[in-house]
Amino acid sequence: MLARVLEPEVMDSDDEARDYDAMDHAEVNRRFVDDLLAFYVPPGPVLDVGTGTAQIPLELGRRAPTLQIEGVDAAAAMLRLAQRNIDLAGLSDRIRVLAADAKRLPHRDRAFAAVISNSIVHHIPEPRGVLAEMIRVTAPAGVVFVRDLLRPADDRSVHVLVAQYAAGANAHQRAMFEASLRAALSLAEMRQLVSDLGMDPAEVTQTSDRHWTWAARKQG
Repeated sequence: MLARVLEPEVMDSDDEARDYDAMDHAEVNRRFVDDLLAFYVPPGPVLDVGTGTAQIPLELGRRAPTLQIEGVDAAAAMLRLAQRNIDLAGLSDRIRVLAADAKRLPHRDRAFAAVISNSIVHHIPEPRGVLAEMIRVTAPAGVVFVRDLLRPADDRSVHVLVAQYAAGANAHQRAMFEASLRAALSLAEMRQLVSDLGMDPAEVTQTSDRHWTWAARKQG
């Protein structure tokens, strides 16, 4: 297994935000929402942690028209594009974004029926605090649904994944994807974190050739 190589916690330059938003995430976003809806989304507000340019809230908002969704991110450049995307989609009445540090969410305990996140964990040097915050703000019987990249076993696997999934991207976008793969957690590392937080590690599963997913219902 490759050693984990950290990348910057916050992608807050305009160039990074634009290149991220321009990458083709459509299939990944659709699959995330497909799997979330198939798992269960209880009625009530939804929090998207590390929302970036709000691509997941937009996909979810189109598919689940009764949901109220809040997205939080620490990157101002990402949030500027997120608000533009929300306004263009005509969903500002149901989706809002807020600047916040995922390690210290500004929300009360048990505030959300569902807490979701796509691809924030690999940005966090010590992800336990972020995961604990997600659990804290999830209501009893609520859903925690987190997906992120899976760190490949070796350099060859990294290059294969970059060639396969970023073939049409520019050099900066390919470099960002490679850095994210190298910063990602292994399945064993993620399961250990979930276990340390008192949750069932078996709820963390590999769900593609490059992703793990933690899908859980909070018991108390």
